[in-house]
Amino acid sequence: MPISRRRLLSGAGASAVLALAQPVRAAKPITVTVASLMGDDKPETRIWVKFAELIEARLPGAFRFNIVKNAALGGEKAVAEGIRLGAIQASLSTVSALAGWVPQSQVLDLPFLFRDAAHVQRACAGAPGQQLQALFAQQQFQVLAFINYGARHVLSKTPITHPQQLQGLKMRSIQSPLHTRLWAAYGATPVAIPIPETYNALANGVADAMDLTKSAYAGFRLYEVVPCLTETAHIWASGVVYFSRAFWQRLSAEQQALFTQAAQEAAAYFNALIVEDETASMQQAAAAGGQRLQPQDRPAWESGARSVWAGVTEATGSQELLKAIRALA
Repeated sequence: MPISRRRLLSGAGASAVLALAQPVRAAKPITVTVASLMGDDKPETRIWVKFAELIEARLPGAFRFNIVKNAALGGEKAVAEGIRLGAIQASLSTVSALAGWVPQSQVLDLPFLFRDAAHVQRACAGAPGQQLQALFAQQQFQVLAFINYGARHVLSKTPITHPQQLQGLKMRSIQSPLHTRLWAAYGATPVAIPIPETYNALANGVADAMDLTKSAYAGFRLYEVVPCLTETAHIWASGVVYFSRAFWQRLSAEQQALFTQAAQEAAAYFNALIVEDETASMQQAAAAGGQRLQPQDRPAWESGARSVWAGVTEATGSQELLKAIRALA
């Protein structure tokens, strides 16, 4: 029986209706591998849980965040290499760990430069931070926001309250020229050791002392090997929320805008968590026998530290960045 035009159109219409009634399969979510140095309870991991929640609320089902915790993907330098290669899509990092690629970022680590956390925020949110973001992008690091890990303090096996007591000590240092110059200026011998290896290095005598934030001090249980914390607050540890540039360029303009907004909200969340975590961290250290000490003769601490300013800014061409930051005090 020949098929009439009416029957053909009627059948086609029914097929269309049936097709519309079928559930639409969502596109497969894009997996984003995120490296965290810490466990579930620390701000370094909680920020990524927050970020994932923000993105899921705005782009439902589009991304799946695989948060790899407890430095399973390596320390900051190893993770940064993975991000440059695109093997890891996102992480946090101190600017110190990225100084090998962007030497100018060391200006944020200059000792006794910042008055307080608010000064750090103004610098990172303003023109200095924007200039550094552009330099990071040239090295395949897409920085979406800056974070504040808190101030760094001297950690030691025996009490240290005066800079002269650092002379002759083996000082675990971040793998950054500024940090090695800083401890050498105090007469210590800098020893560059990745943070996941620091506990064993201190326990085995490879290093005698180090500096770190209060949150990380407890996060790595370092009070077990360096029970003395001297509140020098010599460096405000700035960091970044950053992504692989290769991954970033595959996102649409809408996705990039939402990721940037989410990163800035997550960064504010992280900064608030750090303040809370510092209090809890010091309570944890004290319960395990840790001591909190106050530095003596602060002018002597500042004098020794500021001796590195000129050398670092001249070597990295960051004199104008330094001026801009000081103007924001």
